[in-house]
This record gives sequence, C-alpha cells and structure tokens, in this order.
Amino acid sequence: MEFRVLGPLQAVAHDRALPLGGHRQRLVLAALLLDPGRPVSADRLIDTVWGDDPPRTARKTLQAYVSRLRAVLGDGAVEATPGGYLLQAAPDTVDAGRFERLAGEGHRLLETEPRAAADLLRRALSLWRGPAWGDIGDEPAFRAEAERLGELRMAALEDRIAADLEVGRAAAVVGELRGIVDEHPYRERLWALLMLALYRAGRQAEALRAFQEAARRLGEELGIEPTQALRDLEEKILLQDPSIAGPPEAADAEGW
Repeated sequence: MEFRVLGPLQAVAHDRALPLGGHRQRLVLAALLLDPGRPVSADRLIDTVWGDDPPRTARKTLQAYVSRLRAVLGDGAVEATPGGYLLQAAPDTVDAGRFERLAGEGHRLLETEPRAAADLLRRALSLWRGPAWGDIGDEPAFRAEAERLGELRMAALEDRIAADLEVGRAAAVVGELRGIVDEHPYRERLWALLMLALYRAGRQAEALRAFQEAARRLGEELGIEPTQALRDLEEKILLQDPSIAGPPEAADAEGW
C-alpha cells in the first residue's frame, strides 16, 4: 500500500488508485496521514472534518467513514486504540516521507558530489503530481503542512539546479530558470542561480541585467533591496571573478 499526498490524495495498491469516497471521508484519511502510526483522537478528527459546527451525529458518521476506509484499505489498516484511530503506514509508504528523505540526502551531497545530488533531487521531485494534498491542502487543518511541503519542494528544486550548475549544465538550465523566476520573482536564490547560469553560459551582460531586474522587482513590489549576497554576486560577475567560474560544459548538457 502506498499513500500519495504530493498532489491529490491517493491510496495506491498494485498500481491502482483505490476509491476513497467523498471529500469528508478523504479528510479523515488525510488527518490520519498527518500522523501515520500515531493515534488521532475522535475529537480531533471531528474538528478536522466539520470544524466548529459538527452535527450531532458526527461521532457516528466518523465511525462510518472509518469503517468504509477499512473496507477499502484492508483489515488492520486503521485501528481503534484508547487514544483514537491509528493508520498503519510505514514512513516510506507515504510519498512525502520519501521525498523529504531523498531531498535531504541530495542537499547533503550538494557540495561534495553534485552529480549524485542532482540524481537524488530529480528522484525526489519526480514524486510530485501537483500542489501538496490537492484540494485538501486548502482546508485549515492542512494548510500549514501543505505550505511546508511546498517550500521544501522549492528548496529541492533550487538545490537540483545548483547541482546541475556544478556539473557543467549552465546553458541547459537557463530557460528553465527564467520560467521559474517568472513564477517566483521574490526568491533571491533563484535570481542568483539565474545570474550564475547566464554568466557560466558566456552571457555576462544578460547576467548583469538579471540582477537589475531582480533589484527592480524587489524594490518596486516589496520595497526592499537585494541582499548583500546578491550584490556580491553581481560584483563578481562584473569583475569576472575566477571564484564563480564553473566546470566545462558537460558533454550531455545539450541532450539533457
């Protein structure tokens, strides 16, 4: 059994997505997946599903939802304990857990083994199918976790691009970076990666213009100036500082 939350909520067995029922029933499963292997009280599940105005029949309806989930997921998947309901799910059966493990390993290898880091980070990012938790991510009980996972996804994407730069794929990532910067114009690390990619691709003037665009966007839209790190990178590009020279362009960069 595999549970997927990096996109619309899914439970998958033998490569087949199982029918999880309506929105409220899926909310029950989602709440159990927030703490797999730990009991979740009935009161907390009721609050997750109905908020501050549960019906008088909420407890019985919750029991019905759990019963249906047991029928779909199999005997023993959801247990009733003195502390509440517990979902039997090992950490590696939830895609979010695998993503965090792979992304963490990739981040640790970034400076010492960038090629291995890039491969791990690609595997991590390939687990995503859309915004975390899908439509459930907008529910109050899941909003913070959805945002946390989304931030980790962006950090992993930045790490993967940084790893590609360190193995000589500067020219290959420029187009990708331009699109990502357009979607996330206030992330200075993305601007720094774009500037570095352009510079290492032999496009110094464009790299300097990227800094000017970053400074304009930050100033006009947020009322702040670029950080010292971004200004230092601009100066190094201007001076063609050897410390930011990258490796030779990789032989596989064009095909990649």
